[in-house]
Formats: sequence, structure tokens, C-alpha cells
Amino acid sequence: MAFRSRRLEALLGGRVDQLTYKQVAELVNVEEAAEAEDLDYKRELTASDPKGKEELAKDVCSFANHIGGVLIIGLAEARGVPSKVMELDLVDTDARLRHLAQVIGSCTAPPVRYEAYPVRNPEDPKQGFLILAVPRSSYGPHAVTTPPVKASEKALRYPRRTGSRTDWLTETDVATAYHRRFTEAADRGQRLLDVEKAALAGLPASNMPKLLVTMTPEVPGDMPINHESFERHRRDIIQRLLFERVRIGSRRLIATSDERTMNYQHCELHRDGSGAWISGIPVQMAMSEGTEFNYADINVVVDELQNMLELLAAHARDRAGVSGTMLVKAALCEAPHRHPLGPGRPHLNPMLTFRIDQTDHYGTRRLPLSTQSCPYADAEVAALVDDLADGGTELVKATALLADELVQAFGIPEAAFPARAAAASAGRHDLS
Repeated sequence: MAFRSRRLEALLGGRVDQLTYKQVAELVNVEEAAEAEDLDYKRELTASDPKGKEELAKDVCSFANHIGGVLIIGLAEARGVPSKVMELDLVDTDARLRHLAQVIGSCTAPPVRYEAYPVRNPEDPKQGFLILAVPRSSYGPHAVTTPPVKASEKALRYPRRTGSRTDWLTETDVATAYHRRFTEAADRGQRLLDVEKAALAGLPASNMPKLLVTMTPEVPGDMPINHESFERHRRDIIQRLLFERVRIGSRRLIATSDERTMNYQHCELHRDGSGAWISGIPVQMAMSEGTEFNYADINVVVDELQNMLELLAAHARDRAGVSGTMLVKAALCEAPHRHPLGPGRPHLNPMLTFRIDQTDHYGTRRLPLSTQSCPYADAEVAALVDDLADGGTELVKATALLADELVQAFGIPEAAFPARAAAASAGRHDLS
């Protein structure tokens, strides 16, 4: 159940469950570490009186009802920025953690799941910080059940994190959250097909080969779309990926590149963590037995497939707060209309068959691999979102499973890429 967040891990310098005292203490006066929708600070833990219990329950519920988050206890803040180390007494940690579990279990409904990590001062192990990590919950909405300390017009007591503050869900928000809870066990396979079909419908007319990767979570996440989050996501997508434009669609973000390029990119990132990415594959024309055809280099296809898997999974985990398993489908087609869910054939010529081959080390000569052309091939796999988003060995394994099935449709036994696999086994995350 460990909470994972690429943004927070980059900010904090490591996984939440592995942070050191120094890493936490060095957040003081770091403006980038200001409180946000997934990060909060408390100078002390006061969960013994009604006000303290209500505040703690509100904090963990607000994270669970949104994308998850981390509460660091033992740091004071000024205008949201950590300002001073205020160490906690960690002498009787077990008793403190039992008290926390009792308060959170009795003051939230359904009880919020969380992990607690004491971070001790190496110079004085009796002092330190306490970190509470709360993943996004599939059992939401979670309510604060303690009696309100102050009279409030808010009859509903379902908090949710919004930016650096906590808001209360409206009746409509609560009804929507309950609806999601009871329908999230619906057929994810159908959701996968719906996401795939929607992305194909957004493509411009083309008769060139495409690689399509679609994934959807077993348990949906939630990526709120508003002015603040859209600008943040837009900058991140353009900076990290191959896209030039990002716009808002129906419950999704749509990113595209220049339509005039051969390797046109079209990506749809949905609020629930689902995503579809269609990539134009760089191809070359060749002639065999008097017939012209397009061919793509097998290494280019595998590299593109792995990058698409990693970045779609990162969207699901880091923007929509998804945890658990993703259902993933990869497809290769010689043109969009060759896909079973694709558009009609455009009035474009010429239309060439498609093969997977290899280019020699100098990029000048084709090394035949395919024994046959193939208009459409697909493959599916289920994988943990963290394994895909972390960019390590498990990502390579998932890529290999999908790539092998895809190239077998062209008569190729497997899509081996030993250099990338060796890099992943060595613990390298930059596999490009």
C-alpha cells in the first residue's frame, strides 16, 4: 500500500518510506517544498482533545479523497513554506502509533488507510519527525465523524485537498464519489476499448503506420482539472514529452504534436488515470520481389513502446493518484483504418503494406526480420502502476511481453533488446 509520488520523491529526495532525518530537516526555507495538494506540515501532533482529533481526521480524509499525500509532523511552516524544525518526542513510538490508529480509525468513516514512518535524529534517536503517508482511496468518500468543534453551515463533513488548503465536498461531490465507489468494479476491459476508440477518433487522416498504447487502472483515480492544475500539467507535458500543444477535452487532457510530421503524436490523458498514446512510427520504404512496402526498425518500435508505457503510467500515478494494477494494451497497425476501432480509410495514396525489420549499425542497410507483412497486431498485459512508472526492470519485462507478441505477428520470434535489459538490471532508470 506504500504511497508513491514522482513529484514528492523528486522534491524530498527519496521514497517517503525511506527518508532520512537530514532530507526532512533540509526542507526548511525551501520554497519549492511549500504545502500543496499532496503535502502538508504540522509543528506538533495534538490528537488528544476534540479539536486535535478533528484536525487529524480532516487531514487524512482530505488526502484520501483526493490524490493522496504526505503529512510531515515536526516542521513548522510560515505561509506554507517549512520554516523551523520542531522535533517530536519519539521515546514511546509504539504507543503514539497505536493512539494515532485508534483516533483515525474511530474518527473517519470508512476508516482511512495510511502508513506512519518515524524519522529519528541520528544524534538523538529520542527526537525526530513523524510522516503520515495517505494514498488515494478507492473506498471514498471518507467522512470526518467527530462532532464539529465549531458550528458550521457545512452539514456534510467530507474534506478534500484543494491546492494547499482543505475544502469540504458538496452534496453533488459526495454523490459522485459514492457512484464511483460502487461502479469502479465495472469491466475495465470495456473501459480500455472506450479510451482506445476515443483516441483513434481524434487522429487526423493518415495512411502511415502507428503504434498505439492504451492503459486503464483497475481502480480509477481522479485528476481534477482546473485553471491551476491545467497550467501545471500543460507545462510538464510539453517540457517532458514530444508534444507542442495541450488542450482540455471531455474529462481528459489532449496533447498533440505537429500534424505535418511523419511521427505525429496524439495523447489523451483521462481524469481517472486512463490514457492512450498514438505515435507515428518512423518508417522507410523498401522493395522486395517487385513490391514496395514500409518497414520500421524493431529497436525504434521497442524503445517507443517502453517510453509510452512509462509516461502513461506516470500520468496515472502522479496526476490521478492511481495505485495497484493497470490493464495495458499495445497495438501496431499499418494505418489507423486498419485498427478494428479505427476510422474509415482516407482518400490518400499510396497505401503500402507494413513490416518490422532492422537497420544495420550505420543506418544504411535493411536487415530483413519479418517473414510476412501484418496490417494489425495487438498484445495485452497487466502490471503494477509503480513498476511501470518507476522505469526499472519491471518496466523492461512488461515491454518485452508486449513487444514479443507484437512482432510475432510479423513472423519474428522475439523482440530482444539486451542492452536495455542490462541497464535496467543494473538499476539504471534512464533507459534511453
